[in-house]
Amino acid sequence: MDNHSYDVVIIGGGPAGLSAGLYTSRARLDSLLIEKGLWGGQIANVEQIENFPGFPDGIGGFELGQLMQQQAAKYGLKTVSGQVTAIELHGEQKIIKTTEGDFTAKVVIIAGGSERQKLGVPGEEKFTGKGVSYCATCDAAFFRDRPVAIAGGGNSAITEALHLSRYASKVTIIHRRHQLRATSILQERALAEPKIAFLWDTVVEKIEGEDFVKRLRLRQLLTGEESTLEVAGIFVAIGFQPDTDYLKAILPLDETGHIITNEKMETAIPGILAAGDIRHNSARQAITAAGDGATAAIYAERFLTEH
Repeated sequence: MDNHSYDVVIIGGGPAGLSAGLYTSRARLDSLLIEKGLWGGQIANVEQIENFPGFPDGIGGFELGQLMQQQAAKYGLKTVSGQVTAIELHGEQKIIKTTEGDFTAKVVIIAGGSERQKLGVPGEEKFTGKGVSYCATCDAAFFRDRPVAIAGGGNSAITEALHLSRYASKVTIIHRRHQLRATSILQERALAEPKIAFLWDTVVEKIEGEDFVKRLRLRQLLTGEESTLEVAGIFVAIGFQPDTDYLKAILPLDETGHIITNEKMETAIPGILAAGDIRHNSARQAITAAGDGATAAIYAERFLTEH
C-alpha cells in the first residue's frame, strides 16, 4: 500500500466491518479495511440468508458479502488481504501489525468476528478435510448419498443439517442437550425432514477411520452408555470462538474472550472500538453486526473531530 497511515483502520470484512467502512468512507475519512478471508466473513458460507431486510426472497451469503464490499468501495474504502497479528499503542497512534506490513491509524474498529469452535476430541485434527468439516455449504456435495452427522443444536447446526439433507442419505444431529437451541422455524423444518435424525444428550468422544472418517464414538450423557455411529463425515457446528488472542495484552475481554464495549462500541482504550460478533453480548446476527459497524463508525468520526 502506498499510504500506510489512515484516519481509520477496520479489522474484519464481515457485515460489521463492511458497514463501518461504508460509513467512514462516506464521512470522507481515509479508511482501510483488512480482511484475511472472504468478504462477508462467516455469512459467506451461508447458502441462503432469509432475515436480512430488503431481500424478501432471501440472498446468498457470499453474494451479500460481495455487494456490501462493492458498496463501501464505491465511496472510497481501501482494502487489503491479510491477517492482523498485533496492535501496538504509541500515544494516540495505533500501529496495526499484519502479514502485509504495518499500518498506522488514529482510530481502529475491530470487527474480526469469530472462528468455528472445535470439538477437541481425538481424530478431529487428523481427519479435518478427510470427513471432518466446519462448513456444509462448502463440502456437502462430497457426501452425496452417504450418511453424515452434525454436532450442535443451534441455528448454524440446524441450517447446515437442512442443507446437507439435500445431498446426504441421512443426517444425524448429535446434541448434548435434550432440546434444540435453534429458532422455532428452523426446528420445525428439521423435525419435518425425513432424512434428519436426532441423538439427544449425546456427545462425540472420538472420530475414527483410516484414510477418511468411518465412525464416531459417542457417549450418552444421562446413562453413560457408549455407542458407535457409522458415518462418512461429521460437520462441527457447536459455536464460535472470538478472534481476540492477539488483543489480550491491550484490551479487557470477558470470560469467553469477547471484547467489552459500551453502547457506542467504544472499548476501554480511546480510539479503539469493536463491532459485531467479536464484542460482548453480541446478538450474532448479520443485521445487528451491520448496526454495530455503523454505530462504531459514527462514534469513530466524533472521536476524530474531538481529538
